[in-house]
Amino acid sequence: MKDKITEEKLKKYFDITREAFKKAKEADSDNPEEKKAILEMVENYISDAEHFAEKEDVVNAFAALAYAHGWLDAGAKLKIYDVKDSRLFAGID
Repeated sequence: MKDKITEEKLKKYFDITREAFKKAKEADSDNPEEKKAILEMVENYISDAEHFAEKEDVVNAFAALAYAHGWLDAGAKLKIYDVKDSRLFAGID
């Protein structure tokens, strides 16, 4: 079952992506316009994921969350917003 997208795995990924999104929104930024653009993309992908989940399309829901979290990680790595949480953001020291 390791290669399956279960409801539990999808819920966990929704939770961590939403938590990272909240932290990024609340974080300081020297680039407010860039931060706004990235967070808008994240918000759109989370919305897409919710739509797919409602349709019980877990594969596309998981994919949309992966894109959302990729944007969050990119913004953190590029220091668009100041976050220091390696649990929520990849590549953060």
